Amino acid sequence: MKDIVLFYGSANPSLAVAIARHLEVPMGALFAHRFPDGEVSVRLLESVRGKEVFVVQSTSPPADEHLMELIMLLDACRREAPASITAIVPYFGYSRSDKRRGGREPIGARVVADMLQNVGVDRLITMDLHAPQVEGFFRIPVQTLTAARQFYDVLGAQIDPDVIVVAPDPGRVEMAARFAQELDTSVAVLYKHRDCGSRTHLTRVIGDVANRPCLIVDDMISTGETVEQAITALREAGARAPYTVAATHGLLLEGSQNKLSGVDALYVTDSISLKTPHWPQLHVVSIARDIAETISQLVGEEESATIPSLKDFVPVP
Repeated sequence: MKDIVLFYGSANPSLAVAIARHLEVPMGALFAHRFPDGEVSVRLLESVRGKEVFVVQSTSPPADEHLMELIMLLDACRREAPASITAIVPYFGYSRSDKRRGGREPIGARVVADMLQNVGVDRLITMDLHAPQVEGFFRIPVQTLTAARQFYDVLGAQIDPDVIVVAPDPGRVEMAARFAQELDTSVAVLYKHRDCGSRTHLTRVIGDVANRPCLIVDDMISTGETVEQAITALREAGARAPYTVAATHGLLLEGSQNKLSGVDALYVTDSISLKTPHWPQLHVVSIARDIAETISQLVGEEESATIPSLKDFVPVP
């Protein structure tokens, strides 16, 4: 894959390095720093002219800093005349702002989509969008991957056969249905009302959860409040432990660990670089191979059978 160049921003270097290992390609060399006032500056240290460029960067917290870093890196690539530029944004943070809920509000996902397209991106690869309709904001090809298969592989042999899959809100019903079909079980749905960006209020449980362990599936966990309320509601409806949670994007903001104290096992992917202290219930499932396979398909190559040593891919500081 000599015509591939893979760059990454500061949001999640370890994921990018893991993708490079699967592809058997070295990391692209670049230099990035921030001025004292917070402005980011990037410079490519190798030519990308005529090459297939892939840039890995989630818009994880701090979302705006990582987004602007991504934009600057993409623009630096565009100005060197590559064959194409693909933005790999496993966690597309602004997908929650997919519509206006009243007057005088922006549609944040559309704003970010316009920014990426205006800077010259040819394709977007993302994973488990919070709002699938965000794809419609783009005029370029968007490939939305899902972490469902990785979760199936890890959870399949460990899940209680009596488990019921729980969607924490109606928007996650399709995701829950996929899990339920794979596990040959049924689905329960929780209905909630969002008061603002950080507060939700659970209203009712739809489905028979009595005396059944629960697998709660979601696209993200940020504050942990939704899961905390879900477990409380499920207990009141007669469900029993263990309470297992599988969420693609583990933002796990400050204080979330306390709210998730009732969770027996929490599974997230490495779409976001985790900075949590030791947490026995937390398990991280890698999505690097899935992204690498997608890149291979895009460039018409098959995934390499061997993985070189991690030390071969130390980026230029």
